[in-house]
Amino acid sequence: MALDKIGIAKRIAKEVKDGYYVNLGIGIPTLVANYVRDDIEVEFQSENGILGMGPFPLEGEEDADLINAGKQTITALPGASFFDSAMSFSMIRGQHVHLTILGAMEVSENGDIANWKIPGKMVKGMGGAMDLVSSAENIIVAMMHTNKAGESKLLKSCSLPLTGVGCVKKIVTNMAVLEVTNQGFKLLERAPGVSVEAIKIATEGTLIVEGDIPEMSL
Repeated sequence: MALDKIGIAKRIAKEVKDGYYVNLGIGIPTLVANYVRDDIEVEFQSENGILGMGPFPLEGEEDADLINAGKQTITALPGASFFDSAMSFSMIRGQHVHLTILGAMEVSENGDIANWKIPGKMVKGMGGAMDLVSSAENIIVAMMHTNKAGESKLLKSCSLPLTGVGCVKKIVTNMAVLEVTNQGFKLLERAPGVSVEAIKIATEGTLIVEGDIPEMSL
């Protein structure tokens, strides 16, 4: 009963507050824009140069000139603005983004994140992730709890090259919602039908479980 990618995006969308400026990384985070509540105003920023990014377009309504940082076609909300990368990264480095939502290959129990490179595999570049993790007020990671081999991606320490150190605040996986504390991963919620024991087995890093852990509401 673990969540799929859409379920992860729906749960993270509940973390987005009225008036937030939000940057969405590639992968699962791009789905979050589709599930934000209709009664709040949120400005989504993409580092390739748009503020006011909307949901993905319907089939047949795509505009090839409107893309996000992951090269996916997007929509622009009324009042959206377009600008160059220099302006975009001035927004990011100037700490004008309230929330950054990123994917990750690994997160350590002290909040380190590795999400840009696997040694020996081709990579086009680090993108804007290093600027984002060093500047954002709040970083939430969207990821699968384990890799395809069933090995934990929530570790005592990352084995891959780091993107940022001690920067992740919260993680939403297909199994759980966790907060990064100075003692380790604190389990806040579990996915519908997923037991605390299953989450313990799937988590290599220190897992803190206090009291009854509620199921997520989506």
